[in-house]
Amino acid sequence: MDIAKALAVIDRLCSEGFPAEPARTDAGTAGPGFLMAELETSEDFWEDDGTRWQETADQFVCDRDGLAERLTERWGRPQAVSLYSVFERATRGEETAEPWVSLSGHVPDVQLWRAPGTGRWIALGVSQWDKELPFQLLAVVTDTDPP
Repeated sequence: MDIAKALAVIDRLCSEGFPAEPARTDAGTAGPGFLMAELETSEDFWEDDGTRWQETADQFVCDRDGLAERLTERWGRPQAVSLYSVFERATRGEETAEPWVSLSGHVPDVQLWRAPGTGRWIALGVSQWDKELPFQLLAVVTDTDPP
């Protein structure tokens, strides 16, 4: 992963406006109150015996942690936030704000910072929708407080 490129994308997201309607962007997806960038995407695992999956999972965690170190230099230590309870509440039908409810379906936890002076939250997480599907390193910028 190119950390400098990922930081540039995060910086851009921190300064962009949020769309009025859900949309696809050049970096990922967006909606009212949030921008999400797909910083890195692996290959899928349809033909894998589990070995490549584990190596890739470990690499994505290392990439997330390396990027998190750089963000920590800027904004201090992140909060570690589990999205499990958000997922549980959403499956029971409880209203939960975006982007948190969507993230909770494929990102188990995030590292979270509050950018000083902006009112925006920046979250990093590793996504995987299902064991055969690719991993993604996601960065989310939102003005919606975490649940």
